[in-house]
Formats: sequence, C-alpha cells, structure tokens
Amino acid sequence: MSQSAELEWREGKVPVSTRFDDPYYSLDNGLAETRHVFLDGNDLAARFRDGFHVAELGFGTGLNLLAALRLWRESGQDGRLHFTSFEAFPVGVEDMRAAHSAFPELATESGDLLEALGSGSVADLPDLRFELIEGDAREMLPRWPGRADAWFLDGFSPARNPELWGPELMQAVAAHTAPGGTAATYTAAGHVRRALHAAGFEVTRRAGFGRKRHMTSARMPLK
Repeated sequence: MSQSAELEWREGKVPVSTRFDDPYYSLDNGLAETRHVFLDGNDLAARFRDGFHVAELGFGTGLNLLAALRLWRESGQDGRLHFTSFEAFPVGVEDMRAAHSAFPELATESGDLLEALGSGSVADLPDLRFELIEGDAREMLPRWPGRADAWFLDGFSPARNPELWGPELMQAVAAHTAPGGTAATYTAAGHVRRALHAAGFEVTRRAGFGRKRHMTSARMPLK
C-alpha cells in the first residue's frame, strides 16, 4: 500500500520531501532539467508516435508528465500519448496544483490533467492516457502487463532512496521495455549505470543539467 507524501516548501515555492530530504525537482530550473534529462535524454521529439508509452519511476508532482504532454502537443502528434507512473508516496492534488503554479507555461497541461485525474489514479484525455500506480515499484512493476518505449527514472537521490535504483528493479525495468526502448535519469552513479548495463541496456554517460556534470541515458537493443 502507498503512503501519502510528506513535504515542505523551500523558499515557499520548491516542494521538498521530508522523508528523503530531497527536492522534487531542481532548485535552479526544474522544467529545464526535466526537458534536458528526460525529454532530450530519451530523444522523445524524434520518436513520438500514436500510442507511444512512457513509464516512470517516481511521479512526484507530475512535472515530467506535464512537460512530456506539452512536447507531444507542440510536436503536432496525432493519437494519444500513454504514460504510466509508479509512486509509493503520492502527492496530494492540492500540493500538486501548488507545485505546478511555479511553471505557468504548463498551466494548460496542469489544468487538463488535474481536472481529468480528480481524486483518482487514471486520467483520460483526447491526447493522453495516464495511470498512476501507487505502491512500492519493486512489488508493482513486476506485475505490470505493459512495456514502455521510454523510461523516466526519477526517484529521489540514490543515496537517500536506494530502493528505486537496485539491480532487481533495473532488471524489471528492462523486462518491461520494448525493443529499441530507452531510459534516462539525472544520476550518473556508477552502481546505477552498472545495474542498467547488467539488465541488458546499452548505457551512455552524457552531460548533465546545470551543476550536475553527468547524467545517464540507456537503450535496449532491438534484439
């Protein structure tokens, strides 16, 4: 079973998990980091197509979803983006709304998502099918019937939230990745890269965002 997130607001605008003592997004520019790490790190603009499926470890405030949906709309896609996120400590709707207010350029996507989501875990829009799977990903992901074209690996820092970065969970991520699928994360920790490689991904260290020197991108071979 999931538990509600415990958070506080740093400088009145950045939500920080008190459980993991880690911010939900970059203190410098959370949206720019999301675009650099997860959208560009998975080369989404060039790969989107009807039914493209993004899966995520660590939904947080939903910023990554909003950014992906904005890119989907800006790139003129037909059909629907599918997005599944695993989250053990879901953020309440009002805290989500407050977090989204820091990114007025995503106001339309935020309004669409929160209205469709309500107090539930599924949102159906003409261009988005979203499901939030609550609970420990180590238990929930192996049971998931889907396969993702791209993964956003966005748990809190591996040093503070190691359960979302272990070899067994990376094996489960690989098992639920389509051939040619990708994964991206802000961390370049050696044990994370080794776990992805051991799971079958081709792993690349790339330039990170802002003060972070490196990040990780990974690709599942076509066969």
